[in-house]
Amino acid sequence: MSDETADRTAIRELIENWALWRDAGLWDRFATVWHDDGWMSATWFQGPATEFIRVSKEGWDKGVSILHFLGGMTIELSAYRAIAQTKMTISQRGPVHGVECDVVCTGRFFDFLEKRHGKWGVVRRQPIYEKDRLDPVDPAAVLTLDQDKLKQFPAGYRHLAYIQEEIGYRVKRDMPGLRGAEVEKLYAEGRAWLG
Repeated sequence: MSDETADRTAIRELIENWALWRDAGLWDRFATVWHDDGWMSATWFQGPATEFIRVSKEGWDKGVSILHFLGGMTIELSAYRAIAQTKMTISQRGPVHGVECDVVCTGRFFDFLEKRHGKWGVVRRQPIYEKDRLDPVDPAAVLTLDQDKLKQFPAGYRHLAYIQEEIGYRVKRDMPGLRGAEVEKLYAEGRAWLG
């Protein structure tokens, strides 16, 4: 196996482990995918990976259900640095106005990775939120969303943000979407990381 193939394989395994270990609540293992200075950005959290692990565990212990499913991946390598983009969905279940609902958000994980002392790790994870939907778990349930509140959030994650704020999180309102200044800035930061 070539060095490049080995690096690509290690990165793919790292990204897959991120989703599996986080969603399974395997916090000690989940911590190993990050470098010590790792940074996580999400709708409901922006900060050091160590803090993200702590608050994710707290949410898990309270019954918060946020799950991830991964799809195709592309990896750009430049020596000991890489950018990986991975198609994903975020699924979350929770109450909205007294109705149990599922929200599904489709997007990409945009990861800044680095190989340090022979080990790849995540330095920064920034999701790109492309589109989402919200459905009552019981298809017969009647749900009316506050349209003024819904319109406060970007189109790519407005339903995800709605349910997250319903359960008490404060959601960031300028995350990258499929198009626009935020995602173009992220792409530029990725190019600079590789450069």
